[in-house]
Amino acid sequence: MYYAILSIILLTITACSPIRPELPSSRDTQSNTVFSASKSGQIPQPGNLLRLNYEGFTVWLDCQKRGAIKFQYNAQHDTGNEPRAKNFKLDPNVPAECQQTSTKGYGQGYDHGHQVSANHLDYSPEAIKQSNYITNILPQTAQMNRGAWLLTEEIIECYRDIGELLVIGGVIWGNNPDDDYFVQSHGVKTPDAFWKVVIGGTGQDERAIAWIVPNSTDATKKNLDKYLVSVDELERITGELIPVADYAKHDKPSHSWMIPGGCNKG
Repeated sequence: MYYAILSIILLTITACSPIRPELPSSRDTQSNTVFSASKSGQIPQPGNLLRLNYEGFTVWLDCQKRGAIKFQYNAQHDTGNEPRAKNFKLDPNVPAECQQTSTKGYGQGYDHGHQVSANHLDYSPEAIKQSNYITNILPQTAQMNRGAWLLTEEIIECYRDIGELLVIGGVIWGNNPDDDYFVQSHGVKTPDAFWKVVIGGTGQDERAIAWIVPNSTDATKKNLDKYLVSVDELERITGELIPVADYAKHDKPSHSWMIPGGCNKG
């Protein structure tokens, strides 16, 4: 079933590729308008991509979609325990026309889904607050947000204490109008899937793991391994260029990285 969904996503992306804006590569992001957390700069035109540099993480925002298309951060050793912010807010430094029109709950069985996990930013009250900006939030089914997507976050939480990780992820918007429940209430469509790559180690010890997780009620923790892909497969589907050694791009592990015994996932 999952591979059928993945095939549909791939066909949709291929069919729409002439009009789909090119994803900003992690190796070439200087052409995008940069918005820092302290000032906004020029007002973008509709459809522009904004690179939002927050404390400890970066989000690329598509103004036309009113939502993120990509995120990136370094997950380092856990040194804090700041509480997660309770409320979701608009980013006061980003034009309103580039953001969702409401921060209220989505309903319809969907959560406020973080692109960059708040728990990975718990060293800083400011970073925690910024992770709850609506620019870092998209509709995710409760099962996916609290299931497969959460498990990827827990894997990062544990392995960042072993060594620094580079985390890159993003959105596959797709073209399925049947679940676009929030266009009127929030001004945003519902993504078909989300992807994430975690890279650790250096040189010959570099390794990577990648997932494409469908935004569906089937995306529970027990199904995460079904969503494993090789990095080069992810690159073909998303159009993204992942900065990882060629030898590490072709391997798809048989299972996700195991949660080490005694890991504190909080």
